[in-house]
Amino acid sequence: MTWRIPFNKACTVGNELRYIHEAVRKGEIKGDGPYTHRCHEWLQERLGAPQALITTSGTSALEMSAILCGVGPGDEVIMPSFTFVSTANAFLLKGARPRFVDIRPETLNLDPAHAAASVNRHTKIICPVHYAGVGCDMDTIMALARRHRLRVVEDAAQALLARYRGKPLGSFGDLGCISFHETKNFSSGEGGALIVNNPRFMQRAEIIREKGTNRSRFFRGEVDKYTWVDIGSSYLPSEIIAAFLYAQLEKADLIHRRRMRLWERYYRELAPLEARGDVRIPHIPEECEHNGHIFYLILNRPVERNRLIAAFKDKGILAVFHYVPLHTSPMGRRLGYRRGQLPVTERISETLVRLPLYHTLTLKEQSQVIREVLRFFQGNPKKGKR
Repeated sequence: MTWRIPFNKACTVGNELRYIHEAVRKGEIKGDGPYTHRCHEWLQERLGAPQALITTSGTSALEMSAILCGVGPGDEVIMPSFTFVSTANAFLLKGARPRFVDIRPETLNLDPAHAAASVNRHTKIICPVHYAGVGCDMDTIMALARRHRLRVVEDAAQALLARYRGKPLGSFGDLGCISFHETKNFSSGEGGALIVNNPRFMQRAEIIREKGTNRSRFFRGEVDKYTWVDIGSSYLPSEIIAAFLYAQLEKADLIHRRRMRLWERYYRELAPLEARGDVRIPHIPEECEHNGHIFYLILNRPVERNRLIAAFKDKGILAVFHYVPLHTSPMGRRLGYRRGQLPVTERISETLVRLPLYHTLTLKEQSQVIREVLRFFQGNPKKGKR
């Protein structure tokens, strides 16, 4: 159906079409052209990373991380169950087992205490996911990793331009993974980036991304021909994707300010509902600077959440729930998990709803969303604070 107010809407904010035309006009639409390198430079500068490589998706970046960290059968990777399937699939594809742990109810991020309790002789990696662009407790996670000599792969798919204690998310772990999917703050339709913070992985990351060849070294004149030197795959996006993405990155601060204004308005106008005990709205820890990626409500009961989504639908507004916990999915059950093991994750999954939030959402449209939320709860008896 056609939505009067969709959950998300792709948009152009600057020179996207001009840059695509320029790439085509020059006859250079394969990967690793001028726009690809501009994207790399922008990411390296903004994240303070020694290397950034744009990829075909955030999923690709996670898969490259699994290869670089050398996981295989018998290894375990600690991660939240409250995440997208790519977080688990990337490591499962290499034979490692996802070790799902519960989340903190305040931030919906991996709970470091549960992560610490899950470390065993098979653990090789901790993969924190910065949900909604709000940083995990990276001090505790990094200390845990150092204590047990574990790699850290940050799933920062939603977190570009967000910070923890003033440092960009995606720049803490050995590797960071970013998504430029259409639903993300900065988009190329499909796309992602691998952020290489540990210099020991830099040369091999280039090779894996280029199908296991030393092609990048060849084009830099470092070898006289390129050949197959390692495992790899086609993780390099075309110059058309890079051109669109670079135009978005050029306007990243503008996009960020706009999203933050929309997020803060939701927060300000819906905060009274939390005071009444009707909902819970996002909590941002003092040490975190988020990026306005998601504004969600957590309701008291699943039936209320479903009724609110239905009420929105009647008005032509698309609001959505988020992840079905990976441990309760059919694949999660095949891995030996069962319902009831991660109670916070399960409760959040059943009661969370995400409100429309995108760059071109108008104040009038946002007012309608807010009005419908307030109207819904005016018709509900007060539940009192939880």
